[in-house]
Amino acid sequence: MFALLPMLVAILGLVGLFQAFVTPAMLSKLFSGDALHDTLVGTLAGAVAVGQALISYILGGELLKEGISLYAVAAFILAWVSLGIVQLPAEAEVLGLRFTIWRNLLALIFTPLTAVATVWTLRAFS
Repeated sequence: MFALLPMLVAILGLVGLFQAFVTPAMLSKLFSGDALHDTLVGTLAGAVAVGQALISYILGGELLKEGISLYAVAAFILAWVSLGIVQLPAEAEVLGLRFTIWRNLLALIFTPLTAVATVWTLRAFS
């Protein structure tokens, strides 16, 4: 528990900053409520986000509290953990450029599809 304490404090600070600097008006301009648009915006936002996957879940919860659609939040979380736009150079160096391009291209294609399937599945069973 003590080993996780610094990360938990950082997460709480990040969520506090998120709530202070990102207003509901800003979010409503970015996310329209349209499933396709929100899924694509969530995918792009998650693709460029950097950090621990744990943080994406907390930010996703905060986005849901602000009224952002489940499509956007699911796409955001999936893209955060599967796409690595910022880490492309390091990944290419370690795993090879061809593999990196293919992995990210496939992740970019399947992230929105998986997000939509996730929302449909949740709605079917709720």
